[in-house]
Order: sequence, then structure tokens, then C-alpha cells
Amino acid sequence: MSKLVPPHGKEGKLKPLLLEGDELKAEIEKAKTLKKVPMTSREASDLVMLGIGAFTPLEGFMGYDDWKGVCDEYKMADGTFWPIPITLSADKDLADSIGPNEEVALWDEENDQILGTMQVTEKYTIDKEHECKSVFWTTDAEGHPGVAKVMAQKEINLAGPVKVLSESFYPEVFAGTYQRPAESRAIFEEKGWSRVAAFQTRNPMHRSHEYLCKIAVEVMDGVYIHQLLGKLKPGDIPADVRKKAIGALVDNYFVKDTVVVGGYPAEMRYAGPREALLHAVFRQNYGCSHLIVGRDHAGVGDYYGPFDAQKIFDEIPEGALVTKPLKIDWTFWCFKCDGMASMRSCPHGKEDRLILSGTMVRKTLSEGGELDPHFSRPEVVQILKEYYSGLEEKVEIRLHGAATGDAAKE
Repeated sequence: MSKLVPPHGKEGKLKPLLLEGDELKAEIEKAKTLKKVPMTSREASDLVMLGIGAFTPLEGFMGYDDWKGVCDEYKMADGTFWPIPITLSADKDLADSIGPNEEVALWDEENDQILGTMQVTEKYTIDKEHECKSVFWTTDAEGHPGVAKVMAQKEINLAGPVKVLSESFYPEVFAGTYQRPAESRAIFEEKGWSRVAAFQTRNPMHRSHEYLCKIAVEVMDGVYIHQLLGKLKPGDIPADVRKKAIGALVDNYFVKDTVVVGGYPAEMRYAGPREALLHAVFRQNYGCSHLIVGRDHAGVGDYYGPFDAQKIFDEIPEGALVTKPLKIDWTFWCFKCDGMASMRSCPHGKEDRLILSGTMVRKTLSEGGELDPHFSRPEVVQILKEYYSGLEEKVEIRLHGAATGDAAKE
């Protein structure tokens, strides 16, 4: 019997929606005859997450009652805890042409590939501002990339169960890193782990990230460095570069067999606290008992307080999640301590601290500057320097309170 946490939902079993064998071949042929519903990159990545069982127990894109319940009460119509809507939109003309319970092909427009099929059981409109206020705590479409994507959704949401035909480019492009929940669970079982802490990252890991993981290594059976492989906002470091940098860090600075590195096919929503909850939900499906939650988890700009993502775990209903947060205070390099420290362990002032942030790393290196040697390991810095030196177009990167330390509590 498994010692790992059970998958999310009442059944406690993974529900991958990816077809195989003869059933897959038949559905691929049928999909060619169906109306095509174009998907954005976010919707396409959500479909792959549904396919591999990462979004267990969802069976497809959400209907209105689920959408409203998730926005307002963190739960779907059947009472299942869920923190962020998983929806699919279409323009009105296309939606009007789809009959009751008609099957459609789900088309990844960007990569020109049919990734799945869906039986359309419901068509509905939403109040986009209401979703943004609930999920992102703001309706600022110009400043917040997650809000911008919701506000850009088409007029009608389509809902219904899906059948997934492909994992898109992820298995090939990210071979050796991309994992399904069943695969990570098998790895943890083989190692005999039961207490596994997931470390969420969309950035190459600097010394603060390394420190968080090493704290977790001390109190857990192991750490799952689980990197996002989907699309990011402009200015973020792409997944292939991040993968290489994380590999260099793990190979040189972690004890063998204390860490597993994996990747998942979702996009960032930059929803801060709500996204931290979503990260915990699907990490439970991946077999993780804990999620490391440091400062500004899944944040962007100054839309969230540095520890709002920790506080929200205390506000959800008891028993909503099996996977728990491993809350760690703001960490940094302290020159007086002569090492990594946190607000809980360091008695010195801000003038003695080097605040470490991915935003500062990106800004400094993108502008051709030199990082303080305590920021990142030299092997990681070298990989990032090579990446930035080869960029023809550079995106301006703005600093925010969590990057500069201005948001730090005294």
C-alpha cells in the first residue's frame, strides 16, 4: 500500500484523460471530422494537465456552477475544493454553431495541432471582472499578465468532458524533465519516500531557492524541484535555459538522492495566493505531501503581500487539501552572519542583507551587469550570462517590493 498522499478528490485516485492504443487512434480519426475550437496556449496547457491527471479529479473544462463556486467559495458544484477556474472560451459565432452535446475538436492554434475532443454540455457567459477580482485580487489588465489573459478570453465559455489525444511538444522538447503524476509517484515509491516537499519554480534557482530546498531536505524524505514548462510572461527566462541552470545547481550542490527534478506543462497565471493553492492541489496529485511556500509565491509586481500565499492556507476549509504548506520566512544572504539566513534567524538590519530575487537576477544580467557572488552559484550565473548575451531583443524588467526588499517586514 502506498505511503504517499492520495490524489486530490473524493475517490483518491488519479484520473488521467489521455487516451491510448486503439481508442486513441479511433478518436484521432473522428477528431478530423469535427468542428475545431481554437485554444489559447493557456487553455492548451490546461488540457494537457487534464490529460496526464495533474488536474485530478476534473473531467473537463468547467461549467458555470463550477466556475462560480470556484470564484466565490473555492469549491466546485459537487463540493470538491478547487481554487482557480479551468475554462475554455470561444467566439460567439462558433459557440452558436455548436449544438447540444455536440462533440468538437480542441485545436492548439499556436502549434497547429488537435490535442483533444470535448462533448459540449454547456455554453455560458461570465463576468470577467468578477473572476479577476476573485482570483487575482485586481482587474488591472495592463499591469497584471494573468488578468490580461482572462480579459482577452472570447465571449462564450464552453464546458464538458474531454478526451485528450496528445501531450503536445512537452515529452519531446523536455525529455528527461517532463513528468506525469504517475511517473513522479513511481519515483517517490521506489525511493521509499512518503514526506515529499515540492518546490515550485518558474525561475533558475538562486541561493535563496537553494536554501529553501535544503531546509526542506533536512525535515522531509526528499524534495521535488518541480519546474513550470509552459509559457511565461515577457522577460522571464525560458524553460530550456532554466532546466539547464537547475541541473547545474543540483549536480554540484545537492547530496545525491535527496532531490528529484521534474517539470509540468502548465502556464503561470501569476495569481499569487490562489495560485499557491492550485500548486498544492496538483502537487498532491504528483505525490507531494508538502509545498514549499516562501515569500511572494506565484506573485507578480506588488499585487500581493510577500506572505499572502502562506496566509491563504489558513483561510481555506479544514481538510480541503491533504498537501500542506511548508512555510519558510523571507531568506537572504547576511554579511554579518556570513551565510544564508531568514527573518526568523538573523538579528541584523537591512543594511547587512543581500535580498535575493529572480527579478533582480533577470534585470541585472539582462542589462549586462554583474551579480554579487552571493546571489547565485557561478555555474548558474554562467549559463544565464550565455543566454542573455545571445538575446537580440531585451524586455525591460521592472523591480518591485519583493525584489528589492522594500516589502520586507522589519
